Amino acid sequence: MATVSGGDRDFDLTRAHFQRVRQLIGEYAGISLAASKQDMVYSRLVRRLRALKLDSFDDYLQIVVADEQGERQAFVNALTTNLTAFYREAHHFDVLDRVLGEFGSRKVRIWCSAASTGEEPYSIAMTVVEHYNSWSPPVEIVATDINTEVLRQCRSGIYGLDRIEGIDAARRKRFFQRGVGAMAGKARIKPELQRLVDFETFNLLGDHWSRFNGVDIIFCRNVMIYFDKPTQASLLKQFHRVMNVNGWLFVGHSESQVRDVPGFVAQGHTVYRSQAVGVAA
Repeated sequence: MATVSGGDRDFDLTRAHFQRVRQLIGEYAGISLAASKQDMVYSRLVRRLRALKLDSFDDYLQIVVADEQGERQAFVNALTTNLTAFYREAHHFDVLDRVLGEFGSRKVRIWCSAASTGEEPYSIAMTVVEHYNSWSPPVEIVATDINTEVLRQCRSGIYGLDRIEGIDAARRKRFFQRGVGAMAGKARIKPELQRLVDFETFNLLGDHWSRFNGVDIIFCRNVMIYFDKPTQASLLKQFHRVMNVNGWLFVGHSESQVRDVPGFVAQGHTVYRSQAVGVAA
């Protein structure tokens, strides 16, 4: 029985292993993993060692680097954090409702850049349906995430009843189907809402950003807190590059670094508007 900080363990996660994990998750996903997260890393990755019937973290990290049987994606899935909720930071959806009114009848492109398990993009979609009072609004919603496991959850549209208890009764009736029989205790997003959101795998550190050229509204909330400052700045510059002028960026309540990047003007409530660089606010 080997040990790691916190007591006896089945496998030995050494400091060197942990530093290698930090390096790799930074390289693959841009995540800046704190030095205090060694126990968390063990608890999440030990499941992969057991699933693969491996004897050591040395063996596991070799498989990750070689990307045998797609293990690199499983490694990223294991270490990404997916804390979310329907209508989290609810004021943003009030702002979104007002912003949509500026576009009139023209098509609006919305990108939710960290879909997690789907609560945020479906909250966006519900706001859109309510604004236009239509199941066929002039809006394209694309929701992406690096984690393929959570995207499966998104596409299923199935949530425990505890996940939707904070949504008012009228919305629950309009947008969800309550499960019965084998689905008791669960609710499913109605198909009419589900088809408004296109879920895709995308790495914010990767290429192929042209997919998002001409986007009007970007949600990137509570994501940049996991990146180091150079990665944050690079990501914000990429957002600015693909956004339409006068587009809207929604970020998390603690992500004030947007103010330091030219081209974004604060609108209050951690909402920013894009402008041409060099144009006075």
